[in-house]
Amino acid sequence: MELILVRHTTPNVPKGTCYGFSDVDVAPTFIAEASETLKNLKQYLPVDKAFTSPLQRAVKLAEFCGFKDAEKDDRLKEMNMGEWEMQKYEEIKDPAIQDWYRDYMHLPATGGESFPDLYRRVKEFLDELKSQPYRRVAVFAHAGPIVCAAMYAGLCTEDNPFSVAPTFGGILKITI
Repeated sequence: MELILVRHTTPNVPKGTCYGFSDVDVAPTFIAEASETLKNLKQYLPVDKAFTSPLQRAVKLAEFCGFKDAEKDDRLKEMNMGEWEMQKYEEIKDPAIQDWYRDYMHLPATGGESFPDLYRRVKEFLDELKSQPYRRVAVFAHAGPIVCAAMYAGLCTEDNPFSVAPTFGGILKITI
């Protein structure tokens, strides 16, 4: 099965803000960015099914790209950054953030998820999806879940997970 993984466009938050699980809106550049995404997505159409994170930055892009009925799935949300949500990284006073910077692939944000937690929920989604008869599926999500899907497909490892993460509005095709 081919998965066409589409990352949401630029969020409307100040640069350097930890916004993971927060339901932030899209930036004013949405129409221009989404138009470029749609142009690039056309080479992968048609798809048998579309899924989206329920966070509005993913839903809005799915709808703009013609998938108003994309199935929302909580397992596609970005990593829950707990108590750090909506704070600028440089302003987070929690001493645990220094340990997290050293080992973000294993440690959770205070009150949030770890990367292994995120990977488990994305893996559950993908395992379930593989049991379906689809040939090509579009998934509108976030960098974290897209990286998890790429790891699941063997495109990257824990040593270089973000080497495959698409930019805002970018697309990554994988096979599962």
